[in-house]
Amino acid sequence: MTTKITALIVDDEPLARKGLSIRLQEFEHIELLGECQNGLEAVTLIPQLRPDLVFLDIQMPGLNGFQVINKLKELQQPVPLVVFVTAYDTYAIKAFDIHALDYVLKPIDEKRLATAIEKVTEVFKLNRQGDHKYKLAKLVAEFTGDDCEDILKRLASGEPIETQRYPNILAIKDGSEVTRVAVDEIQWIDAAGDYMCVHASDATHIMRRTMKELEEDLDPRKFVRAHRSAIVNIQFVNKMVSHISGEYHLVLTNGSELKVSRSHRDKVKEMIRI
Repeated sequence: MTTKITALIVDDEPLARKGLSIRLQEFEHIELLGECQNGLEAVTLIPQLRPDLVFLDIQMPGLNGFQVINKLKELQQPVPLVVFVTAYDTYAIKAFDIHALDYVLKPIDEKRLATAIEKVTEVFKLNRQGDHKYKLAKLVAEFTGDDCEDILKRLASGEPIETQRYPNILAIKDGSEVTRVAVDEIQWIDAAGDYMCVHASDATHIMRRTMKELEEDLDPRKFVRAHRSAIVNIQFVNKMVSHISGEYHLVLTNGSELKVSRSHRDKVKEMIRI
């Protein structure tokens, strides 16, 4: 890559800054513009230097890494590509992984840094900065202010963080076409042989996936297994009816009825009460 990628290091630990700057010398296409020892300094220097990339420590006094990004947005300043630098273990950083371009753990591993640099380089080659900035905007929206500080404290104390993210869109492939179905519009899903019938508000879509795979992709706070071959979106359940035979059925808002099996009855009841 002939084009230089300009970079800035933001970290309140002098040894961490020095170690990273030394390692970055191994990458000829990365040009280090400078270092910042805290978030406030970064907010001042980033608009001046306009780096392409910032290695941003998450936890710093004054302004943490997320708040640095938020402050730049408030000041209507361009937000560069960001690779987070953190001392937190991998399980915790997964909470941010889908938003950041990448992250490296302290102490920095040379191979892990090389992987992060490779991702940065790919973004520049493919000109995908817009996609990264969208993810970063989502990150700022979710982890700023008191919420961010609370998350950092919980991570520091070793408390578990909710890391799983559920998609808002279900991509259903049919031959050469892919239909994007809003998950919130899905009323229920049932099995038909090797295929799944996804009943949305506007239409029924057919896809070749297993019930287990679909169940893992759907938010368990909204979707529940009614029986072995059906998953239902609780927000479309109008009522649960018991029959003389002892069977239970769910009546959906569109009038459809779904049988509830004995093994899933208690879970369904619990979800309906929520």
